[in-house]
Amino acid sequence: MITRTDIELAYARIAPRICRTPVIQVALPGIDQPVTLKLECLQYSGSFKARGAFNSLIGNEAAKAAGVAAASGGNHGAAVAHVAESLGLEAHIFVPSISAPAKVARIKSYGAEVIQDGANYAEALALCDAHIERTGAVSVHAYNAEPTLAGQGTLGLELQDQCPDLDTVLIAVGGGGLIGGVAAWYGDRANIVSVEPETCPALHAARAAGQPVKVDVSGIAADSLGASEIGSMAFGIANVHVDDCLLVSDEAIEEAQMWLWHNHRIMTEPGGATVLAALLGGNYRPKDNEKICAVICGANVDPAKFAV
Repeated sequence: MITRTDIELAYARIAPRICRTPVIQVALPGIDQPVTLKLECLQYSGSFKARGAFNSLIGNEAAKAAGVAAASGGNHGAAVAHVAESLGLEAHIFVPSISAPAKVARIKSYGAEVIQDGANYAEALALCDAHIERTGAVSVHAYNAEPTLAGQGTLGLELQDQCPDLDTVLIAVGGGGLIGGVAAWYGDRANIVSVEPETCPALHAARAAGQPVKVDVSGIAADSLGASEIGSMAFGIANVHVDDCLLVSDEAIEEAQMWLWHNHRIMTEPGGATVLAALLGGNYRPKDNEKICAVICGANVDPAKFAV
């Protein structure tokens, strides 16, 4: 299990290369107290994934020789491609056929070679693993690797510095890299609540089964939260430090997307709006005076969606 020291060391390593994303307070309908939003959607490459990718690749000599490879629904691939470009590394990114065109375009914009094949993330990962076996490229796993989790955990370190008195942090979950890292940072210092689409319930199903299990994934957030199984590292941390595990509908996610746009002119992808759906839809009901933060974790979406 990663430690707070691992996360502190990761932050010292990556801080010069990442954006210290802002926090804002918003008034949500039906909630008496203001809610803090951590706008990680403003991170380089459009999501929190740049944190783990930088932590995995800074100073990696093998990557300089053989390049890097990653499988991704889109955001992780964009992050690895951005980091590879920044560090002068060759990158091959494997994405499934369901990946949003906006995300594929973002990956290509960083100069990576994109291989779009496979029906879902698991199939893209198998193709990526075969490439790594052939070429010796360095793997950058999207969520089930210690450098990735420690890098994502730096969001928690940063958030605690910005908002030291939070009671609860809501985090969207796909494979579990972000919630694993943030929960490892906070431990029992704050309540950590996971939020998943009903159609991508990897952590929810694992909690019910007592271990990671395969789930079918679909729906509007599958390109970012569509891991078919929660990462074993994240599950181990979540089992100890995640206090509640919520599910929200695709309709609620889309409503949260539009609420952010109409009220604050924030464009976010469905995965990024998932945590807000739990608050707007009443899945999470705050206690009186509870200090809450919702992490808006990704922004890689086609702007045309908001042209209304």
